[in-house]
Amino acid sequence: MRVYFLSYVPAVLKLNGLYVGSIDAFERHIELDPDDRVLAEIVPGDNLQPVNFFLDEKFFTEPPDFADVYLMDGDALIYTREYERKDVKLNVIFQTRFRGNLITLFSQGGVYLSAEGAEYSLTPLPLSFMQCRAEEKQLAGRAVLALYGGNRIAIISESAKLIFLNAVESAEFGSDLKITAAFETCTAAKAECVYSYDGQSLSLVNSRTIETRQPEDGILHFAFFESVLCRGDYENYLDDSLKPRASDLISYLKDFVSVTVPTEKFYAVHGDIPAAGLVYPKSKNLFEVKYFKIELNNGKISNISPIE
Repeated sequence: MRVYFLSYVPAVLKLNGLYVGSIDAFERHIELDPDDRVLAEIVPGDNLQPVNFFLDEKFFTEPPDFADVYLMDGDALIYTREYERKDVKLNVIFQTRFRGNLITLFSQGGVYLSAEGAEYSLTPLPLSFMQCRAEEKQLAGRAVLALYGGNRIAIISESAKLIFLNAVESAEFGSDLKITAAFETCTAAKAECVYSYDGQSLSLVNSRTIETRQPEDGILHFAFFESVLCRGDYENYLDDSLKPRASDLISYLKDFVSVTVPTEKFYAVHGDIPAAGLVYPKSKNLFEVKYFKIELNNGKISNISPIE
């Protein structure tokens, strides 16, 4: 079994206590047998806590909270997406009274949002909220509290409920909430969404996806699957013979959540074909990658089929 390792920050990989190498956003791999129950330890920098786990059958079926596991034709990829900080001292980042509620943003290992009012809630937030600013806004004639952390925004209602949390390029408050969010795609796609607000929750009433640049020829197949995922103008990628069936593509490809580049091993087995890996959720933190290839006719997609 080939196992790939990724980490959202640079880190050192140890197996059974021995240094193996460094890992980061570029995948590294080893060959192993889960029956050997190898002990893996990933040690990040920046005074973050290391994580450790046994690479056994249980790990590949029930991943821990800090990692995502992707199963790929008998192989696996492990992405360590979060580490706790060694400094667990309580630090208040921001605190205010909002409509009779005490809103506190604090760090203690991670970043958390505490809301105390008629009810109490504690919500983990991304580390980008370590630096935070807050503004009271009016949305559909009601007050809301907007917290900004990096490119993310968290919106809190008058009853101290977290009603929105996402990365955005812009957010406009008025009779509706209008946001623009960027996708990490080949075409630099952006979603423009409009939400109505009833004082309790937001409801999506309109959205459209804009692809802001043309993909290069060599990555057209990735751009196409990404366009299907973010509900862009994916019909533009299709040959005239396939366009009448464009509406069937959503049900044909089903509910994948991201698009990935095939591994080096995939190309060694299947050759240099225009294929992409579609990522499907199996359970908490566990995903399965299924590969699909395309066929082209005069630069347009004439066929889409799974690779068994």
